[in-house]
Amino acid sequence: MPEQYFYQPEHGHGLAHDPLNAIVAPRPIGWISTVSPTGVRNLAPYSFFNLFSYRPPIIGFSSTGWKDSVANIEATGEFVWNLATRPLAEAMNATSAPVAGDEFALAGLETARSRLVAPSRVAASPVAFECRLTQLLRLESKDGDALDQWMVFGEVVGVHIDPALIDKGIYQTARAQPILRGGGAGDYFEITEAQLFRMRRPG
Repeated sequence: MPEQYFYQPEHGHGLAHDPLNAIVAPRPIGWISTVSPTGVRNLAPYSFFNLFSYRPPIIGFSSTGWKDSVANIEATGEFVWNLATRPLAEAMNATSAPVAGDEFALAGLETARSRLVAPSRVAASPVAFECRLTQLLRLESKDGDALDQWMVFGEVVGVHIDPALIDKGIYQTARAQPILRGGGAGDYFEITEAQLFRMRRPG
């Protein structure tokens, strides 16, 4: 067996591109909509995102820097996660631009009203989670140094699902055409039925 490539992140990786986010991939996309206390809407994608608890359902995303999404959530305690899909990929990407203003308008996206929280949903997204903030953490290094990295956790208090994605009471993951973030400057992956395989847990 050939010797594995080894590096210590604090000393650099020595490669053309940092492999870390290509290794921990593909990752679900946290397409997060918020609203400021003064009513300014915000929509932004985060590639460090996942589900962390079933009951109660808790999702979370990490932001590099204190961005509008984090500031709005701290101020209002609410946000919405919108499922990023292949038909919405270009619009989702447009909302990642570092510009001031309403990203819904920037990307040409219609909004839909939420039922339990103030932030709007992406109307064309087939799934959305209405969330209330549970924890907002500043990450630290192994030496205890505060990082400019912020972890936001929210409890899902309302779920919207396009009925076309439910078959005999079971949500069909691939039918929604979800996209996931890979590594590199712009690698994404789409989930399709062709990639499906099943395994039952032992015991």
